[in-house]
Amino acid sequence: MDQNSKRIVMALQSGLKSELTWALNTLTVLSFKEKEDLRKDATPLAKLPGVLDALLQVVDDWRDIAHPREAAKMTRPRVLGANCVFTGFGSEYEITSPNDPLSRIRSVSDALTSEDTGNGTKSRGSDWWYDEEGLFNLDEEGRAERQQCAVAASNVIRNFSFMPDNETVMAQHRHCLETIIQCMEDHDTEDEELVTNAIETIANLAPFLNLRIFSSSKPSHAPITKKRAVEAIVGMLESPVKAWHCAAAELVGRLIVNPDNEPFVLPFAPQVYKRLVDLLSFPGADAQAAAVAALYNLAEVNMDCRLRLANERWAIGRLLKIIQSPHPLSEVLCRKAALTIESLACEPQNRAQLLTYENKFAEIAFSDARLSDTFARILYELTSRANSKLGAVRGVWGV
Repeated sequence: MDQNSKRIVMALQSGLKSELTWALNTLTVLSFKEKEDLRKDATPLAKLPGVLDALLQVVDDWRDIAHPREAAKMTRPRVLGANCVFTGFGSEYEITSPNDPLSRIRSVSDALTSEDTGNGTKSRGSDWWYDEEGLFNLDEEGRAERQQCAVAASNVIRNFSFMPDNETVMAQHRHCLETIIQCMEDHDTEDEELVTNAIETIANLAPFLNLRIFSSSKPSHAPITKKRAVEAIVGMLESPVKAWHCAAAELVGRLIVNPDNEPFVLPFAPQVYKRLVDLLSFPGADAQAAAVAALYNLAEVNMDCRLRLANERWAIGRLLKIIQSPHPLSEVLCRKAALTIESLACEPQNRAQLLTYENKFAEIAFSDARLSDTFARILYELTSRANSKLGAVRGVWGV
């Protein structure tokens, strides 16, 4: 395996189309597993040293050239293919002679030096090397192939994130996390499948992720800060794409479980609550399940979170609607929604908002055997404390 892993790493680093294709196909087979499949032959990253870094380099290479073709020319280092005669990507700049990689320059050099350019100056053949259409720049076909390689690499990284043996390693790999955050930040312009793989990968790693890693002493490949990482997650949460906002909701719910992440996530709580409550009204089980799970974890954080959530318009009503509606995931989903309401009922300041739904609470307590104990406790919290009589009057008469 050591010899094979070295060959895979070298193939990924080579930049050659045939080698990259072979390496990515091999890693896809080694890493693929269903979410609930505990394959014994799945290969953890610990047995493939250097592979994660090489995969990230494939993604980074694509992102370095993934700028609009009509964009203005920008100064950037010529590193793509710097050590290769011919990479195999695209077909526009085919080398006619393997012994003369600069044959195209030499063939057009004389013609270019004898022609005037539009502004009256003469262009030299050597200028072609530094132009936007230089030897190691890609045509559209080559760019598309590079993009496919990046997507395939991100898919392998995603597959690896499902393996329990890899979760801790990947959650502490700063370069991996920074690349994922950058893909999420560029979700409006980046390849959709690449972004989907990125958000699903970090969602898998979230239980082991500490946002303080972005200010640690580990080597950094991009200027990603803790605040910028959370902003990228909130941006994905606001996305209209179902797969993205569902994964982002799961990610928020898992991140907040770690107390070390609270100081960085809670400043964005108003935006997060509003969006999660919106997701409660979306059709389909995925969005509702992700939103309920996130709200359940957020309600357990502290009193301020419970007060903010209770005062969020439609929050309690939509949680009740999910509980009372038939749902494919009713057993787990409804219980989490009920426990979220119970957490809100523990705060006396929320009594006025909750008493508005007292009749519905009582109806569920008497009619639903699965949740009767939870709603009995909710009713007890609302009626057993000081000023309960005044609270009951407000709940019934709205005074």
